[in-house]
Order: sequence, then C-alpha cells, then structure tokens
Amino acid sequence: MNLTDLATVKDLCARHGFQLSKGFGQNFIVNPGVCPKMVESAGIDRTWGVVEIGPGIGVLTKELALRAGKVVAIEVDDRLPPLLDETLAGLDNVRVVLGDVLKTDLAALIQQEFAGMPVAVCANLPYYITSPIVMKLLEERLPIRHITVMVQKEAAQRLCAAPGTRDAGAVSYAVHYYAAPKMLFTVQPGSFFPPPKVTSAVIRLELHQTPPVAPADERAMFRAIRASFGQRRKTVANAASAGLGVPKQRVLAALEQAGIPATARPEQLTLAQYAAFSDALGPV
Repeated sequence: MNLTDLATVKDLCARHGFQLSKGFGQNFIVNPGVCPKMVESAGIDRTWGVVEIGPGIGVLTKELALRAGKVVAIEVDDRLPPLLDETLAGLDNVRVVLGDVLKTDLAALIQQEFAGMPVAVCANLPYYITSPIVMKLLEERLPIRHITVMVQKEAAQRLCAAPGTRDAGAVSYAVHYYAAPKMLFTVQPGSFFPPPKVTSAVIRLELHQTPPVAPADERAMFRAIRASFGQRRKTVANAASAGLGVPKQRVLAALEQAGIPATARPEQLTLAQYAAFSDALGPV
C-alpha cells in the first residue's frame, strides 16, 4: 500500500470512517521523499530500537521498520489502530502503543522493549505540543542516543538557536544543556494532507553524555532562565527580580559576581553565564 498516494490515503480513511482531527494536529505526509530522508538522517540500522511519537497512518513507521531492528509507535488517537493494523500488516518488528506520550513512562517502555539496543526517537511531532514532548524526552534523561523530529519551522529555529543569540529563548538554553541540536532540512506545506499553513523542518538532537555546564543547582539555573525570558524585553536584572520575587539589589549583586553587565538582556547571556548567575544568586 502506497501511503504517500493521496487517493490511497483518502480511500483508507473513508473505508475506516476516519476523519482527521485538528485537535490532534493531524497532517499526513504525502511527499514520498520526506520519510526516507528523515530515517536516513536518523542514522539507524538493524541494531537500533526506535520510538516514534504520533505514527498517524504509518508513513514514517513503515520506513523506520524497514531499517530499524524494532519500532515502538506511541499513538494517542484511539481511532487509528485499525488503520495501522492494515497499513503495517506484515511488519513483525513494529508495536503500536495506545496512549498519551506525555503521560507514558518512557523509561520503563524503553527498558521493556529495547533491552541491549541503542535507542533513538524519530517522529513527525504534533506541532501544538512540540516543546512539551521535546522537553520530556530531554529532562527525563532517557537512555536514548539522539532525537530526529519534524516540527514547525519556527519551533525548529527556536529549539536550535544558540544561547547568546537573538533567536534564543528559554527552550533554546534547555535544549543546548541536554543536547547538540542541528537543523537538517525544511519541508513545504504541500508535502502534507491536508497542507498546514506553515513550513516544517526536521531537526536532530544529539544527546550529551555530560552537560556542557555544571551549575550547583540545575533546577535553580532553569528557574533563572525562565524568569529572565518571562519579560525578555527587559534586562535580566529587572526580569529575574520580578520573575523570581527577589530584590533587584540581590540580583544585581549576583550578576556582578558572575561578571555579567547589569544592562544585559536575557538572550545575550551564554549558558555558562546563566549557570554562574544562578550559582551566585543562591537558593530562591
């Protein structure tokens, strides 16, 4: 079954009485070149296990199954398993798990399904919950080597933006703390059914074995970063003071101790400077 043929996709959906859900952000890939390129970018072979999030009708899942040793696809829409039973028929190295990835114990799932295998994540993520999914994958320190995902282009730029640059946001710093991100290629709206209103992009996050900075308190550093970017038009001194509920003089003293100018804005600080700032600030 050719799952990138629009007539085939429409027929499949019609036979199963399936209508795409905007609530689940469903857009199926119909450009035949996209999924093979994604899987190739993921750099996996028969020795690898792969977690896919949101398989849809299985376009990417099939490509993954042809290369990987095992694929576990997590799908939140309980209407899709009957379609996947049909589209993935004959592929004995795929398991579909029905559930919300944000509520799934991924560490337990990986241990159960991929014992002894290197593990990667490869997925076309639902755009409305991209950041929560990416942060869950990173913050839980799962035994995964890398993450290759398609997201909205704007989100890709934000996730990959280097700390200390204009495009960086709080999530950029978090991503760089846990991984080395790289923008791979863009995907036009016409590559999907129905076509979204935005351009997409595929990124790869190579997870660090050890973070590039070592703050005294990791959570305190991220609180300081989020507080600073909560009012990114202001200086770090003003934004962090307001966001953390700390007197401005204490924030200014911490900035000075960390060697950061009092006039610095949130996106001008490096990850190392945020670590030094939160260390100087102490418990809040």
